[in-house]
Amino acid sequence: MFDLHRLRLLRELKHRGTLAAVAAALSYAPSSVSQQLSQLEAEVGVPLLEPVGRRVRLTEQAEILVAHTEAVLERLERAEAEIAASLIDLTGTLRIASFQTAALALVPTALGLLRDLHPHLRVHVTQMEPERALPALQARDFDLVLAEEYPSNPKPRPAELEQEDLLSDPLHLALPKPSDDPGTNRPDTDGPTAALRSLADHPWVMEPEGTAARHWAMTLCRNAGFEPDVRFETADLLLHLRLVEQNHAAAFLPDLVWNGQPPTVDLRQLPRGQGTRRIFTVVRRGRGRHPAVQACRNALLRAVALPSGRASDHTLHR
Repeated sequence: MFDLHRLRLLRELKHRGTLAAVAAALSYAPSSVSQQLSQLEAEVGVPLLEPVGRRVRLTEQAEILVAHTEAVLERLERAEAEIAASLIDLTGTLRIASFQTAALALVPTALGLLRDLHPHLRVHVTQMEPERALPALQARDFDLVLAEEYPSNPKPRPAELEQEDLLSDPLHLALPKPSDDPGTNRPDTDGPTAALRSLADHPWVMEPEGTAARHWAMTLCRNAGFEPDVRFETADLLLHLRLVEQNHAAAFLPDLVWNGQPPTVDLRQLPRGQGTRRIFTVVRRGRGRHPAVQACRNALLRAVALPSGRASDHTLHR
């Protein structure tokens, strides 16, 4: 019988990449992690790690063990959910990661609903972009992640994660104020692509390279026939908005930035099929039955429907 604790260390190594990262995440000494994995190798009777430069990677046999460990941990998640469901009151800690606009527009309202319904449930929220939050969810750093998916840019759907749609958030081209210079191009009104193309020579603000939002935005501009002059890079969409308001840049902005309030800049529609991003929640497989996760998802759906959150007609059907 293999030691489950050591199997979990092997799984952590697969998701975190290095012995040092595993040790830091679990508050162990790296030598202790290495020793535990060596003992697991002795139990299994085959090598589980092989050196690659200064790092190590899992052998084929280790990958088999990790796959079975995932199945065991999923069953334990379900057992924990069933035990929690048998209790009258929700207790413990629910760890949530959310990207900025959802954290501002939806999470505070959902927290209020959870506090009223389940006062003994402790909720811990971290603002984190999905590119980092989803791997952290797989590594068990979070219980639920709010994530986004941009048009024509679907994300991978790992089998060990479960998604549930929350809302469809409209996207817009946000225009800087027209210049008084008669030689300056003004946004064309002959259609979405023309309006986009008219800003080819204007500075842009976009999210950092490597993000799904940046890839989508660059593709949109290139399909319109130009390479955008990206002078500002930040994941902070409130800064995107401020730069547009003060005529420093053009941007692509979602409705959630205004949180139900009237837009403060001039907006144009985007080309067909590019006008909404999908927002959804993600949990590990088996965790979706946990009452705290179900309560949080229900609170988020209510936050979408409330006037202080979002209009209910944007909610996607489950």
